[in-house]
Amino acid sequence: MDRFRVALSGDFRRPDGSPAYPMFDLGPLAADPRVEIVHVDPVDGHMPAERLAGIDALILLVPRFDARSIPADGRLALVARFGVGYDSVDVGACTAAGIGVAITPDGVRRPVAVAIVTYMLALAGRLMVKDRIVRAGPAAWPQRNDHMGLGLTTRTFGQLGVGNIGLEALRLLQPFGMRLIAHDPYVDPAAAEALGVEMVGIDRLFREADFLSVSVPLNAETRGIVDADRLRAMKPTAFLINTARGPVVDQAALTRALTEGWIAGAGIDVFEVEPCPADEALLALDNVILSPHSLCWTDECFAGIGAADVRAVTAVKAGRVPAGLVDRRVLDNPLWQQRLAALGRRFG
Repeated sequence: MDRFRVALSGDFRRPDGSPAYPMFDLGPLAADPRVEIVHVDPVDGHMPAERLAGIDALILLVPRFDARSIPADGRLALVARFGVGYDSVDVGACTAAGIGVAITPDGVRRPVAVAIVTYMLALAGRLMVKDRIVRAGPAAWPQRNDHMGLGLTTRTFGQLGVGNIGLEALRLLQPFGMRLIAHDPYVDPAAAEALGVEMVGIDRLFREADFLSVSVPLNAETRGIVDADRLRAMKPTAFLINTARGPVVDQAALTRALTEGWIAGAGIDVFEVEPCPADEALLALDNVILSPHSLCWTDECFAGIGAADVRAVTAVKAGRVPAGLVDRRVLDNPLWQQRLAALGRRFG
């Protein structure tokens, strides 16, 4: 029987072979007798081309996929990222080779927005410091007087990037009665303004925000966009929240900002190097809340991401264009068109 072969990067399973994320339901694929599911382990952090020979679609978690990963047999039609970030994939190389790259914006929209709000509330309430006070015993309780939290109704929340996640965060913040401002040169301002959000220039965003959330993709334009100058422009009482990608923030400048009091604190889920080294200077600071690129990870989040990837793979199997394509120029590539047409004839 002709099989549509789907590969999952090896980090979707534990060392004992069991699923690392059981909420990722592969049932719709596994139930199809025409589909074969295999796992392919990375080599030095990259997906190896030779092990992807004979594969029609790849669902990719952490490993990188670049030009070296493209199998020579010309069969691979889709790389479906498990999430919304695609900086681990050489999209240009894929497009040139007629391979579609899909992401799952619907699966992460609410979970990452909730993570942003979680950081804001924890920072405003001095949650981590107060947790340590209680754990230190009764003698430490008087220290609570030195860690007064911030009320929100008189504060300004700034959102850098008003795409899928940024707009959802602003939507969730509506009941808090905060002033909402945002910057994004590529978004239709009407969507933000409908939520009562004032669109401002980037310099004004950094100057006026009491809480500044970063939700931009990592690319040449955004790498280091939060630099020393912009951190210095922030209020000394302000907080930075980064749930996007580590390199959009100059980490050395952020460490200095937190150490020297340019800003009051930060909530950081992503780092320039991941996993974060044990000697990273940020880890020694008590005015930053850290999480290992996973604050949004919930059963709901992973179920939604997985379902979106399964839908993308199923669409390609049937010869249809999947949702969430990163670079729609691939639609004009004859190699992509030939692969999709052939899959439609085989399995559509």
